[in-house]
Amino acid sequence: MGILSEIFCWWGGNTWGTRLYTWRQGQLVGEDQFGNRYYVQKKGTGPLGVPRRWVTYKDLADASKVPPDWHGWLHYTVDTPPTEERYQPKPWQKPHKMNGTGTRDAYRPSGSILAGGRRPKATGDYKAWKPE
Repeated sequence: MGILSEIFCWWGGNTWGTRLYTWRQGQLVGEDQFGNRYYVQKKGTGPLGVPRRWVTYKDLADASKVPPDWHGWLHYTVDTPPTEERYQPKPWQKPHKMNGTGTRDAYRPSGSILAGGRRPKATGDYKAWKPE
């Protein structure tokens, strides 16, 4: 089933067309701790007038898996890729945590039916709108 899913499924992100384009046009710049690989256009310029940069994901295409140092390079915020400098994460940067929407890890505020909580009592400062 592995080869069939690679041929017929586009949602993983790394399709045969992407692989062919990367093989012909891309130069590997580096790899991050998740196994994602980062490329830059070998020659010429892209639509922005600079060489195009892109990422191929190891697993499912999940943009939240791009670390901050590589994100800055992909979006032309910095010119030097993290492989050529000693990037130190800021103290406020947290490690990657997958989006929990639709899972048991999803955020459920107090009062949510799914959280099993109860809504807080009304404080009396609310006035219902009545059409006149």
